Amino acid sequence: MKRLFVLLVAMNILSFSCSNNKRESKTDIVIENEQVKLIIGTDGTAKSLVFKPTNEECLRLGENISVFSVTQERPYNNEVKLAHPNKKTTYWADTIYRVDDNLIVGFETIPYEAVIKVRIESEYIRFSLEDFIVEEEDYRVNITPPPVFEICFLQLPVRNRDHFGEWLNVSWDDDLSINILGTDHYARIDAERRNGYRIMKADAVKDVKLKGVGAALIVCGTENLLDNIAQVEEDYNLPEGVKSRRNEKTKFSYYWSGNVNPDNIDQHLKYAKMGGFRSFMLYYPSFIESIGYRKLGDYDWNRSLYPNGKDDLKKMLNGIEDNGMITGFHFLHTHIGRDSRYITPEADHRLNLLDMFTLAESLGENDSTIYVEENPEGLTMADKCRVLKIGTELISYKSYTTTRPYKFIGCIRGIDQTTVNSQPEGTIFGLLDVSEFGSTSVYLDQNSSLQDEIAEKIADIYQAGFKFIYFDGSEGVNSPFWFHVSAAQYNVYRRLRPAPLFAEGAAKTHFSWHMVSGGNAFDVFKPEYLKEAIRKFPAEEAPRMKADFTRVNFGWLGYWVPDENTIGTQPDMLEYVTSRAAAWDCPVSIHANLKKFDAHPRTPDNLEVLRRWEEVRAQNWLTDQQKQMLQNLEQEHILLLNEQKEFEMVPYDQIMGVANGSREVRAFVFERNGDLYVVYWHISDIKKLEISLNPENVSVLEYLGQEIPLHSDPNRNSVVLPVGKRRFIKTSGLTKSDILTAFKNAKISDI
Repeated sequence: MKRLFVLLVAMNILSFSCSNNKRESKTDIVIENEQVKLIIGTDGTAKSLVFKPTNEECLRLGENISVFSVTQERPYNNEVKLAHPNKKTTYWADTIYRVDDNLIVGFETIPYEAVIKVRIESEYIRFSLEDFIVEEEDYRVNITPPPVFEICFLQLPVRNRDHFGEWLNVSWDDDLSINILGTDHYARIDAERRNGYRIMKADAVKDVKLKGVGAALIVCGTENLLDNIAQVEEDYNLPEGVKSRRNEKTKFSYYWSGNVNPDNIDQHLKYAKMGGFRSFMLYYPSFIESIGYRKLGDYDWNRSLYPNGKDDLKKMLNGIEDNGMITGFHFLHTHIGRDSRYITPEADHRLNLLDMFTLAESLGENDSTIYVEENPEGLTMADKCRVLKIGTELISYKSYTTTRPYKFIGCIRGIDQTTVNSQPEGTIFGLLDVSEFGSTSVYLDQNSSLQDEIAEKIADIYQAGFKFIYFDGSEGVNSPFWFHVSAAQYNVYRRLRPAPLFAEGAAKTHFSWHMVSGGNAFDVFKPEYLKEAIRKFPAEEAPRMKADFTRVNFGWLGYWVPDENTIGTQPDMLEYVTSRAAAWDCPVSIHANLKKFDAHPRTPDNLEVLRRWEEVRAQNWLTDQQKQMLQNLEQEHILLLNEQKEFEMVPYDQIMGVANGSREVRAFVFERNGDLYVVYWHISDIKKLEISLNPENVSVLEYLGQEIPLHSDPNRNSVVLPVGKRRFIKTSGLTKSDILTAFKNAKISDI
């Protein structure tokens, strides 16, 4: 009883906690602020959640869902263990009473109670697990009670509304929002779908953290949701996700390069300006010694390009900002390269290990078979990932047995230039957590100090003057992923000064919402597949991210020069991507390559497309109606600069099979002010296009408002069009069918 007495004295709670004599409230528990009233029944079930300004019920009533529950991996109380199956079991609350700001919750079957602290603010109501009340005589075994595996300290059956943001964990429509938001990065926030409602919940997990973990219940008019979240962020010193999302710079596209340095920065800036970019992302190999991922973790300066290290980088970043662009830092914070000092010659003890094994026989320096006690069945057989870490040595295996004697066979000792060691029988070792992306790096152990060490290195580089970041490789953490993905990001983020204006990342969990305000980007897609990929991936994600009050990056866009294998990157492709992104208030990003930019004849046209749409973003030019039009993924649009040098957006359709199916010329037809136009170009050259149209019905435009001479053959009733960069023809007296037929039968010839 000593533990119980101390706890109750400290919390001013009287002693009612005998396991066979639980105290319960005689009336329902009511918790409310100016916006919402939550009613919890005497048995711990959720009875009502009312939005007070409109008296609207937010819960699915009649489901008998307990607000609180605990889960054990098996029963530990001796009598419960004898009477019930030994399995993972969840016990719902069955009693509840209130003492000041604390709810004392009892549970079915098991003999202890939880103390849930309630903090009521005008913007939110916070619930947090403070402690447990345990009678010592209820656990007459040598354990530290209570044996809680996890506890749900808030759970509500919330009726479905028009939108649900699974990342932010918010159910909302135009009028009302219900949000359960973690107030720290230890809370596990989730929702389970049901018929017509979701069980929205907040858990604390023993293997992460139990006591002190909290979550905020926010119920408010949707117009106030972000303000209320911002208040939670301020009160609990969280990253300012709301402020970041409201920053104008978050909506702009960026120019990305992994090969920028003081010698070529001026050429990069030329192209970045041609594309109208206001943000410039630098990939770490631009200034860090790199061999792909193989040296990740060392973060040594590339002294051949940056002899003064950080000072040279700072000078270059200042120059980029002087040209009107903020700079971003793209890094992989969870990866350790297999040629880094953390691997060679002695593998660091802080690398993540997966399955663990015990040597059944001693291991000599010349042995190629490793005998173990445990069955390795199911262990990875992926190429380059079959790596064991025994002491400081890395050893690859060819295969293993799944019957005794268990053993790894065909072993190669001392791979990755590690030192071969002998090990005694009984040595415990593990499977190295090798990255699935190329297998040239491994993942560090998030429970060790190594992530702190890497975070310090990244933060020092960031201090050179970066303003935004990309958390690449964020998925590369150990379990539990819901915690470690955002915890690893937070480990880096909290060291960055000033805080990034915005961030993107390759993976996200609930707490990441406060940091990864720019969502994610996608890896590059080849030109021939690009439009389909946009429909399949970012355009599918964008409305879901909108439900989380977040944008997504419709890039990264690769850049291809036309050759015998590809038509290369073309203006209509970029137009499609950046316009679909704009439909959802999202940006794009392009992977810049100076050699490819220089070699591609259509680079000026390609970058002009991007420039115009960046101006659209900067000016907030699109109306809601235009955004709705652009959300139709089957109809393409072109952004014109009209005769008055003003933007004009119209739908256009590709003319398929130009010049009897030649891939050389791309053409699109559209209607404007009652006339039919065609925008057309050659993918990579300058040639002539002979087309059977009456010269009286056609005029050629260098750009809208600028007509150029038309060459025609009066004997053949045809015109000869220059075909190189993007130009237009304006027609009169022709139908769309006439134009399609003429272009399909056109002939391409050299100048």
